[in-house]
This record gives sequence, structure tokens and C-alpha cells, in this order.
Amino acid sequence: MLSLHVDRDRWWAHLRSVVDAHPGVVPVVKGNGYGLGIGCLAEVSGQLGADLVAVGTYAEVPHVEKSFAGDILVLSPWRPSETRATYDARLVHTVGRLSDLQELTAGGDRGASERPRVVLELLTSMRRHGFTPQGLRAAARHLEGVAVEGFALHLPISHGSHLSEMARLLDDLVASGIGTRRVFVSHLTHDELGTLRASYADFDFRPRIGTSLWLGDRGALRVRATVLDDHEVRRGDVFGYRGRTAPRRGHIVVVSGGTAHGIGLEAPSGGATIRDRAARVARGSLDAAGFVRSPFTVAGKQRLFAEPPHMQVSMLFLPEGTPVPPVGTEVDVQVRFTVSTFDRLVFS
Repeated sequence: MLSLHVDRDRWWAHLRSVVDAHPGVVPVVKGNGYGLGIGCLAEVSGQLGADLVAVGTYAEVPHVEKSFAGDILVLSPWRPSETRATYDARLVHTVGRLSDLQELTAGGDRGASERPRVVLELLTSMRRHGFTPQGLRAAARHLEGVAVEGFALHLPISHGSHLSEMARLLDDLVASGIGTRRVFVSHLTHDELGTLRASYADFDFRPRIGTSLWLGDRGALRVRATVLDDHEVRRGDVFGYRGRTAPRRGHIVVVSGGTAHGIGLEAPSGGATIRDRAARVARGSLDAAGFVRSPFTVAGKQRLFAEPPHMQVSMLFLPEGTPVPPVGTEVDVQVRFTVSTFDRLVFS
């Protein structure tokens, strides 16, 4: 069994500190729920006092609305192919194209209380979704059929300051002539938010926070894998799906956690430094030689995979002389939480 152990008191202390430091925070509960599960995070968001949470896609809405009583903002832009009802008292759409806005308002006459709720996204330097400044001014002429809840700015994760870009974007929002001053923002630091609130006192900034909220104190989270089996091998002994041979005497240790849990899955690295690139070259050399370091720690070291991980278990090679953990005990695992699925969540 692959288990995520959560130090409840320490984790909650961190959550409270983030909420207290960021007035109006909108918890992000998208994807796999950062390893803790969407339903769990939706329920916790309510306990933290949030009036609004953000999900990534419309498919995630049903998993949240059962556990959270407030409003739900969908980060992915609304498209005409979306079958979810355009009007829902609890649902807030993101719109970033004029054609989508026109389609969304084309559903016939509605009273003011039944208009689709929307945030208007402006294109940032990420260049992912959103209106250009000219497009936003054009959109201002087509808002009669919707209820505008605010603007959305999704900024890149960068090492530099966002303040100059934010100043330009806020000028564009004012120039659009759209009356709202509520702005939903992503990836601003605490200091940047403080500066903006001091400089633009008439704006209501609502930070959308995911990773630094739920995973900001990694010391409160510990992933553990159960040892399922242990087999002593000699040099040349055959094992595994692919009929590999043991390089020397040692043990094949079978542990819970495989590709179905996200173990061993690769994703493009965000690292851009020389050190990051050197690490990728080193890992590639290990791969070519058939020795791949696993995320499982046994006797104080990350051990090698004996072969690529299976769907729900992994096989590790421990050289002779390494203390072998008894079957039924647990070993630590380093994971990327945003792609990991756990068999159980343990709060202690």
C-alpha cells in the first residue's frame, strides 16, 4: 500500500498561516488535488472559510460541489462545446475570446439573476489564454447578457518581479471601461500583492493559490510504501517481467507503488540552470546503462530499480550487505505530488 501520511496539526498550521497572510485567497483544488484528492481539499477549503474555490476543468466540478458549499471558478476557458449548463448559481466561467463571450450570451433573454457568471481573462506574458487589450475593449460592448465577477490574470512562474507587467495589465483593465475592480491573480508573491494593494487601493485582489497552500510545508507530508516481498539473488539469477539478470549478490525487494500511482513517470523538467542540465545528463547515462535510481529510500539511500516499475508495485535491487526491511514494514518515497495517487491518506 502506498500511503500519504499527513501531520494534521502541522499541516493545518501552515494552511492557516497562508490564509491569514492572503486576504481573499481562492484555494485551487484542481487535478489530482495535489495528491490529497479534490474532495478532501474542497472540504478543507470550506473549513478554512473560503467562499470560492478554483478547479481546472468542468469535469472536476461534480467532485467539488459535493464537498464544498461555496462558489466554483473554472480556470479553463469556457468553449461552446462545453455541455455544462451556462447558468449555474454557483458556477463562474472564465472567458478570454470575444466569440465565446458572444456565444455565452446568445442563450436568449435572461433576468439579471440568471445571467452566466464570468471572469474576463486578459492575455499575459504567458500567452496561454485571454483577451488582448483591444479584445477586452471590444468585449466591453457585449456584456449585457452576463454577470461580470472580475478579471483574471494568470502570470508566469518566473524569478523576476511581476510588478511592471501587473502595472501595464491593470492600466489595460481600466482602459477597457469595464466597471469591476476585482482581479483574480495567480503566481504573485506575498510582497508583490502587498505592493499592489498599497498602490491600487481601489482594486480587490483575489490570489488563487494551489501548490504553496497545500504543499507549502513538505515536512508535514510523508509518503510511505509497504514492503511486499523479498528475494535473495545471486549474480546471473533471472527475475522480473523482462527477464533481467542480477548484476551481483543481493536482494530483490518488492514494494508497493508503481506507474498507476505515478511512480516512475517522467515530465519535462522546469530546471534551466547548468546544474539542472547536468543532472538530466547523469540520469540519462544511468538509464542507458540499465541502472535507474528509484524514489524509494532503504537504509538511508535511494535505491536502484531492479527493472522499470510495474503498474502497482516496484522491484528494487539491494546489494549484499544492505539491511533488508522486513515484509510488512514501510519505506520512504520521494514523489511529485501533482502526478501521484495514493492508496490511502493517513492523518495523525
